[in-house]
Amino acid sequence: MNMEYVLEQLKNLLAIDSPSGYTKEVTDYLLNEFEKLGVPAYRTVKGGVIADLGGEDADNAVFVESHVDTLGAMVSQIKSNGCLEISPVGGIDANSAEGETVRIRTRDGRIYDGTCQLCNASIHVNGKYAETKRTYDVMEIVVDEKTSSKEETEKLGIMTGDFVCFEPRTTITKSGYIKSRFLDDKLSTAMLLGYAKHIKEDGVTPKRRIYLHMTVFEEVGHGGSASIPDGVIEVLSVDMGCVGDGLACKEHQVSICAKDSKGPYNYDVVSNLIEAAKKAGCDFAVDVYPHYGSDADAALTAGYDVRHGLIGAGVYASHGYERSHVDGVKNTLLLLETYLG
Repeated sequence: MNMEYVLEQLKNLLAIDSPSGYTKEVTDYLLNEFEKLGVPAYRTVKGGVIADLGGEDADNAVFVESHVDTLGAMVSQIKSNGCLEISPVGGIDANSAEGETVRIRTRDGRIYDGTCQLCNASIHVNGKYAETKRTYDVMEIVVDEKTSSKEETEKLGIMTGDFVCFEPRTTITKSGYIKSRFLDDKLSTAMLLGYAKHIKEDGVTPKRRIYLHMTVFEEVGHGGSASIPDGVIEVLSVDMGCVGDGLACKEHQVSICAKDSKGPYNYDVVSNLIEAAKKAGCDFAVDVYPHYGSDADAALTAGYDVRHGLIGAGVYASHGYERSHVDGVKNTLLLLETYLG
């Protein structure tokens, strides 16, 4: 696998704002990239991207999913002071959002900078700064324009329903650590682009037909609930692997999820993933995720009669300023290559 290509794709994807509901720019990018690779791909009615990597057995096909929608927010009200009240899109916690640079994208294509702040954010003024519980009821977007009233902000073209996109702050350290918002799940998407490049350029014909699906509503729960092609009997979600207290996985590893908050993953799929990881010599961990749901879960909830599984590179500080490592990427790609054949 070409790691330089994967990391380049990761940086490019992270630079494109794509909170759930505002994803056309990132899917345009994906369609263009698949065209460069010579991989047939199309946009679903729902807005995701499906690519066909080919393969021998079309009646035993596997649907490999990642998602390119991210956390974000939407303007819910313009306040009397000209600042913006927001409603979160997906599970972005107010504690994590505080102090972050944002972009406000208007319906007519204008982009304004701003900052997510606690209301009355000056410590030298607000004596209750430290004791205030951070919720979006006491947070606001301070717009980086000369505005101090609702009317002045409205004149900028900002309105309720505009998307608020958080700065990812992407960096890759000399020691191989990858730090950014939204590694969940653009890291996996970059890996799937790298896998597609490997299939095309190395002339690989998989034993099973392989489709890739980059979904656009995972962060709000229904990304993988549609668009599965005929012949697919297995859905494999490639998402972030959880890292934290009580779990075995670290950022250097590939995680195989045995169960999440929706229930156990298919026994045979999990067992086969473990065997493939051992065969490939991957550094891997098997974990149970306490607060998690995936596109593969969504497919079963929607009524699809498929087996399902979930893997991903270890990611720490999920839904915040996240951290992974290039070793985790390599181990995930190695497992994918071995498992898919």
